[in-house]
Amino acid sequence: MSFFELIWKGEGCGDAADLEEALLNFQEIKPKELSWQEVFADPAMAPCIRRYRSFDAFLDNEDELETIHPSQEMLERFAEGAL
Repeated sequence: MSFFELIWKGEGCGDAADLEEALLNFQEIKPKELSWQEVFADPAMAPCIRRYRSFDAFLDNEDELETIHPSQEMLERFAEGAL
């Protein structure tokens, strides 16, 4: 089972069991006073998701299987009220 690590401002800040949960979790991480457009205008924020083979692979410091760079549109789709 895959494991997803959320990255915000270059740091691990959360995890999820699947991509949808990861996108939903970014809604909680994003400062409420900023829009997704403002987040994406600041390259220092750079939300991304690392997918690992499993939680154990993550704990064992294995390389991620892929790094997902969600688009502004992907994250806006999961914004409050858009579900």
